[in-house]
Amino acid sequence: MTRSDELFARACRVIPGGVHSPVRSLQSVDATPLFIESAHDAHLMDVDGNDYLDFCMAFGPLILGHSHPAVKAAVTAALDKGWSYGAADIGSLELAEFIMNRIEWVDAVRCVNSGTEAVMSALRLARAATGRDKVLKFDGCYHGHADAMLLSAGSGLADRVVSDSAGIPLGVAGDTLSIPLDDDAVLETVFAQHGDNLAAAIIEPVPANNGLLPQRTEFLERLAALCEIHGTLLIFDEVITGFRVAFGGFAEQSGLRPDIVTWGKVIGGGFPVGAIAARRDLMHQFAPVGPVYQAGTLSANPVAMAAGLATLKLLADGNVYNTLESLGARLETALADTPGLKMQRCGSLFWLVATDAADENTIRAKSKIPAAASSSYARLFHAALAAGIYLPPSPYEVGFLSTAHTTADMDRLAATVRGALG
Repeated sequence: MTRSDELFARACRVIPGGVHSPVRSLQSVDATPLFIESAHDAHLMDVDGNDYLDFCMAFGPLILGHSHPAVKAAVTAALDKGWSYGAADIGSLELAEFIMNRIEWVDAVRCVNSGTEAVMSALRLARAATGRDKVLKFDGCYHGHADAMLLSAGSGLADRVVSDSAGIPLGVAGDTLSIPLDDDAVLETVFAQHGDNLAAAIIEPVPANNGLLPQRTEFLERLAALCEIHGTLLIFDEVITGFRVAFGGFAEQSGLRPDIVTWGKVIGGGFPVGAIAARRDLMHQFAPVGPVYQAGTLSANPVAMAAGLATLKLLADGNVYNTLESLGARLETALADTPGLKMQRCGSLFWLVATDAADENTIRAKSKIPAAASSSYARLFHAALAAGIYLPPSPYEVGFLSTAHTTADMDRLAATVRGALG
């Protein structure tokens, strides 16, 4: 028995399922958790002394890799001053100004502690601003574990027999409509029937929690147009894509401008941070200047603000995104025409679908994911792990690249995947 196995047995006695977030259980790849002791650059070290090349990267926030020296220095300096004030501080102001000076279509930002909290607050803001109750979401898009969003979601729920959670009141579920991605006819129908009662339509513009499901530009443009016609606020959940596919996220890449955007992961540099941003008239609905209540004891924690600002400063000139695109393209080229594999990529996000299906079309909806992808991926995960590579521990989670990865790492991963698939 490994030390990780021993620790997991201990954890199961005091923590539900032995983990604090379901995907960490590794159940969907028929494994038990590795207990990590340290991490550096693009590598994880477990308590048994194993070194793994990491392509999970804490599920996205570590765009600069583990323990980046500039982020570490900023965090250390913040810790030397104190690590929680419960009061206004300079760090959160500097982070907000840094973002607002570079993303011209938003006027204000409110920092919270997680992506889930950001989405929850954004939905409350949309309902208050419109005076409406209903919200539209899309099957397979994951927006955190707030009650209204745990309907046809993704992430850890993608492995469940049912896609919603126990404990959600029928009244809450009744105010959330969930429709398929990439279905023009259903989109038109739902707006024709419910558009004037929809407070918001929320979408991951690049869905990345139920596989990586890139959406057609035309579909997103029509969604934006229907929202404008019906007075429905468009929310882009860019908790994953914000500051990762570009500094301004997918909104910058596409030129589409949501009414509200939620951020997380990269904005905190690896610390717990989420944020809501929008134009001034919407953001000033938040207390203390408006009637929408939102608060948090640890919101805009000074250490997290320091980590986030240090990270964003290294991203602002755009060079990091060019580097990551080059790495992603190399990996994609190296894996092209690999039998039994379908790869989908958006910048530094990639998704490996282990399948014998011959369909060459891009997978854009969760209903199009091959049925055999789950069991096939488990075999791939274990083969990679045996070769010292840590892939996302679920067939529905995406992989992440960082500036700590190298071209040699891309070649190593590609060779391992090709070998695992025979």
